[in-house]
Amino acid sequence: MSIFSSMNTTTSALTAQRLRMDVISSNIANIDTTRAKQVNGEWEPYRRKTVTLTANEGRFSSFLNKAMGKTSDVGNGVKVTKIGEDNETPFKLVYDPSHPDANEDGYVEMPNVDLLKEMVDLISASRSYEANVTVLNANKSMLTKALEIGK
Repeated sequence: MSIFSSMNTTTSALTAQRLRMDVISSNIANIDTTRAKQVNGEWEPYRRKTVTLTANEGRFSSFLNKAMGKTSDVGNGVKVTKIGEDNETPFKLVYDPSHPDANEDGYVEMPNVDLLKEMVDLISASRSYEANVTVLNANKSMLTKALEIGK
């Protein structure tokens, strides 16, 4: 076990939460994008992106696992396994006959991005990021104090 194991765990969480915030920012930026990609010759609105996180099957074994007598690598951080599209939530229909992408009834398909949901996810990712920065600073402080023992 390395003295940097907890830093590696925290770093993986910081990286994952940063990516999560980037994806949320992309969703918010594309909230009005009606032409994201072509499907069968027709333009489709932007689809909300989601991030899937899983436990990291790390190379290092944590002290907690050894103390509890576990042989699995639980507690080695987190990793992003997939950035997917939300295909379950339907597109919003907005009545705007003057829009260039309006159908013959005057409705425009808008992205399935809900601003309120994105803001809640953004706050959650931000708080998680801040908590992991606090953990990293505490770990750094403990390592510094450990180095001062030898003085």
